[in-house]
Amino acid sequence: MTLDQARRGQVLQIRSIKEKNMRVQALRFGLTVGSTIQCVEILPAGPVIVRRNRQELALGRGLARLVEVEPAAVKVR
Repeated sequence: MTLDQARRGQVLQIRSIKEKNMRVQALRFGLTVGSTIQCVEILPAGPVIVRRNRQELALGRGLARLVEVEPAAVKVR
């Protein structure tokens, strides 16, 4: 599934980021393949808010659609 399809509170692991330019943008946020994140909020017609290492990030829907994720077995801090 993609990040924009995640549910609030769900803990996820990033499997892939589809486009090279988006991988670079995600890397600036500290999001890489293998990162564990938590979906904090999905705002209607707005960004997806995720938490990683006690930091919350708002990702635009365009970027969220390009991030492939899977449920993670590990909790985030």
